[in-house]
This record gives sequence, structure tokens and C-alpha cells, in this order.
Amino acid sequence: MNMNMKRVCFFALSLLTAVSLHAAAILVEAEAFADKGGWVVDQQFMAQMGSPFLMAHGLGRPVADAIHSVAISEEGDYHLWVRTRNWNALWNDTNAAGRFRLLINGEPCGRELGTGSVQWVWQKAGSTHLNKGTTRISLRDLTGFNGRCDAIFLTTDNQWKPVNDKQKLEKFRYRMNTLIAPENTRKFDFVVSGGGVAGVCAAISAARLGLKVALVQDRPLWGGNNSSEVRVHLGGRTNIGPYPRLGDVVNEIGPAAGGNAKPAAQYEDDRKQAVIDAEKNITQFLNTRAVRVEMDGKRIRSVIARHIESGIETRLTAPLFADCTGDGSIGIAAGAEYRIGRESRAEFNEPTAPEQADSMTMGSSVQWYSTEQDSPVDFPDIDWGIKFNDKNCEKVKMGEWTWETGMNRHQVDEFERVRDYGLLVVLSNWSFLKNRSKHREEYANSKLDWVAYVAGKRESYRLVGDLLLTEQDLIQDKVYADGTACTTWTIDLHYPDPKNTVHFPGNEFKSICKHIPIHPYPIPYRCFYARDVDNLFMAGRNISVTHVALGTIRVMRTTGMMGEVVGMAASLCVKHNCDPRAIYEKHLNDLKRLMHRGVGIGVEQPPQTYNMGRMKQR
Repeated sequence: MNMNMKRVCFFALSLLTAVSLHAAAILVEAEAFADKGGWVVDQQFMAQMGSPFLMAHGLGRPVADAIHSVAISEEGDYHLWVRTRNWNALWNDTNAAGRFRLLINGEPCGRELGTGSVQWVWQKAGSTHLNKGTTRISLRDLTGFNGRCDAIFLTTDNQWKPVNDKQKLEKFRYRMNTLIAPENTRKFDFVVSGGGVAGVCAAISAARLGLKVALVQDRPLWGGNNSSEVRVHLGGRTNIGPYPRLGDVVNEIGPAAGGNAKPAAQYEDDRKQAVIDAEKNITQFLNTRAVRVEMDGKRIRSVIARHIESGIETRLTAPLFADCTGDGSIGIAAGAEYRIGRESRAEFNEPTAPEQADSMTMGSSVQWYSTEQDSPVDFPDIDWGIKFNDKNCEKVKMGEWTWETGMNRHQVDEFERVRDYGLLVVLSNWSFLKNRSKHREEYANSKLDWVAYVAGKRESYRLVGDLLLTEQDLIQDKVYADGTACTTWTIDLHYPDPKNTVHFPGNEFKSICKHIPIHPYPIPYRCFYARDVDNLFMAGRNISVTHVALGTIRVMRTTGMMGEVVGMAASLCVKHNCDPRAIYEKHLNDLKRLMHRGVGIGVEQPPQTYNMGRMKQR
């Protein structure tokens, strides 16, 4: 059975489904559409809402239809259901921003969609008579404002009850064969989940030292926040003591030019891809998400990876795993201890920590920019957004890291809300500037050219290792024998912008930062493995640090060097047939030799002199 046939399956009764006896039923996953038109696949919230979905990210201009063909095996009157949501209704239910229609063989069917519940639900689209043969299903965007479709269900059962519970819906997808449980097991030495800078560097480092590596990334591009989808430039310094060869791999994959929210080419996605392609020991799993783990006691036996468009799952087995997901999703699935939010000042005597522990985190940024045209450019005067006026609007033509949302929201469980609010304020503010502001003439020729729909996240879960790095370690310059890659960025923590709070209390979308310079500080190796999952490494913003210490280690040149170290340590684990902890206990000198040598290719790279940050000099 080919991939498309697996994704669009015809069922005459199965006792395991919710469809009545002898009813015909077809489930079509939107992300599997053969022709996605102008719709984009959004996979950021799979853990929360159960699936990737298609989204009409048109910046106020309706996108081209998404089109797919299905085989109808039984003629009949079909009831049409679409799983969707009214995404802006949390903040304004005057009108639905993301309205769209379902078309059958080119003809609109039933009602407008995306107009109902703010939750993900099945919305009845209408009914139609279908003959045997091929039927063309289309999604027609009506607004260009982020309408979204998860799945389409066609059934001759007029009594079918929608399934919305996440667990029940997942079982339904398996039964309808749009999710394909693992039929294939792939064996590796090292499985790296997360294809941001940290994960890419971990995979390259391990591969160059002889390991067979699986590199899993749930987007079509490598680089995470440094990809053209998010457009955050690299930060921090590489190639400084005590191991000046750490950073060589970061330099190979990093763009030559800096800047946030710049044109896509500036982030050099093809450069990252070329470096990974050159590593024959790396098996790439793009558009693939690690969705669960299988355990043997306190050890991960395998990661189940799901292709986000086909739904086909693969079992990836290895003696060693690395969580470079940013959200610590592999570690948490494996039962690892974790932290989220801010520790109290008393817990570690951190002077920058709050008096009382709380759940506040740094937020996520939806970056954007406009371009100047030769003549006036229209933008819809929306009535469903945040209400701006000339006092509370942002009179700017681009937004980068300071456009930050969700600092008082859960950055995993509520992440779709966090991202959507980021979109909402950008679109609402721009609409006001273009149509109602007393300064609108200044924006007449300005075109909203790019708005990220993949949000740039700074903080969520942090996994706990054998050592938890604290602010005290950094400011007192405490020396640990297992120091590795140097963090050089300031302790850079973000807070709601008080000026924005005045106008939007509790719903801020702008941030400020506070910097505490530090000396270059070697991050202890014991921060790079989970203390209660025996074979799990981590690299990136989910390593073992407090909230305050996260402020320095979270920038991407630093996380990339973490990945280089983790790849080296993984190679030693295979060589000595041991777990990550044993590298610290028995083989630390071997790791130091590798860090001194590095795993670069020995070719000088274009200099990256941007966004290096300031640090104390010794």
C-alpha cells in the first residue's frame, strides 16, 4: 500500500470504529493533501491537540486552494465533518479570522468553517451525494488570516458522533489507518531528537567520531530558531578556552551574516543541509517527530518517530539518546525529573531569582517585517483583533525579539495560544497602522511581507542532571573539573515591558531584558545528561540549569558547542560500552582529549563577528 493510500482509507464497518454497521467512512488528514496550495503544515502543537494541521498563513490575502483526491468505493449521501477551530475567539468573537470553505469537486459544500468553537472540534460542513470513483476535495481560504484544518471525515452514517478527546481521537486515527504504528525498526548507535543547532552539532560530532546517528527533526529544515522559518541569529562566542576547538562545527553551519527577522536567504538553510549531507554516518529524519519512547527500566530502549505528513511511524533503537528538543520532550516521556518556571531566591541563594518561586518563563517571539513598495498597498481593516489606538499601538515597520508573548503562560501546554496571540497582535497592530492611525500615510506604501508562524521559543522544561548549574556558580566563577564548552553571553533574562503592561496588563506582547555580564564559564559536563534516565544526554536550552542560569547558556552558538561535547561523549560511551555518567566518573580525561582536538574539518570558515555579546575579561 503506498503512502497516499495509507493516508486516505475507505472503511465499511469496523467494530472498532465509531461508525455504524455498513456505513462508509473516509478520514483525510489535511497535512497529507497532495497539493497543499498556499496552505502550510503546522506541527508545533501535536502533543497538545493530537496532530499537525494545515494553516492558511496569507497575511490578509487568501492563499491558493489545497487539493486532494480520494477514492469513493460506495455511492451514497455523505455527511462531511471538518476538524477546525476559531482561533481568535479567545480574544475577540466579533468575527472569525480564519474562515474557509470545503469544496467537493470544485463546488462549495455547506457552511463556512473555522467559525465555531475556540477549541479544536469537528464542525459539520454539510452533506453531499458522492458517486463511485475519484472525488476531489479542496480547502478554500476566505481571509488569508490563519484558518486551520486538521482533518476531514466523510461518512454515510448520519448518527456519527464527533470524537474530540485527544486519546480517543488518536485511537480513531490508528483504526482509520491514517496513523501507521511502527512496522519498521531502525538500529543506530545514537538517536538525536531535535534538529536545531544543538541537535545538528551533536549528530555531526558523533558521526565524525564513527557513530551511526539518527537525526530527527519535525520541520522540513534544520537549524531550529536559526532557520528561515524563525529567523533568529546566532549568539555567543565560540573557540575560546579551555577548549578552543569547541565551536568548529558551529562555525561550519552558522550563517555568515547576522540579524533577526531578515530575508530568508540570510539564514543559509542550504549551508546547514550541505554539512549534514556530507556526513554519511547520519541518517536524516526530516518532517519527523519523536512522539513517544519505549523503556527498559530506567533506560530508553527506543524512540517512536512519526512522519508528520504520512503518519507512518518508525521505531529507532540505540544504546544512547540525546534530547535536543528544547522542550525536554524525550526526557519527560522517559520519566526524567524536570523543572519549569523560576526558582525562589532561597533555594540556591541566587540574587537575581524572585523571592517566591513561580511559573513565569521567558516568552516566545513571532517576528515580522514589512517592505516598502512604489505605490500604496492595502491591508484589511480587521474587526476581530486586539483593539489598538494611537496611544497603545506600536509605530514600527518590523518586530524582532522584543515582540514576545506568553511569559505568564505555559510554554508547552498553552503554546498554540502563545503563538496565536503573537500572530494576533502583529496583524491587529498592522491593520490599525494601515487603516486607522493618524500616521497611516507613513505606512501607505508599506507591505507586510513576512510574519513567522513558527514561534521562536526561549524557555520551557529543563531536565535535571547530576549537577544543576546556578547563578552562584556563574557569578562566583566556581571551577568544576568537568567544565566543557564556555558560555559567554550575559545572564540575559526577559520580562514583560512595563510600558506595554500599562496598556495590556496580563496580556503583554513586548519584552525587556536585563543583562548581567559574566566571565567566560565552562559548563560542567554533568549538566548534559539526565540523572534518572541512564542513557539520555541533553543539549540546548533544556539542560540542567536553573531559570537564572538559563539566561546565559540558551544562545545558539553556546548550545551548538554543547552538542559537540555530547557527540564526543556519546562516542566514548560506545567505545567503553558505558552510560553518560561513567564518562564523568571514569573517562573524563578521554573527553578532555577529544575537546582539545575538536571535530572540525580543518577548513577555515567565514568569520561570524555578529551578536557575540559582551563578557567580563579576565
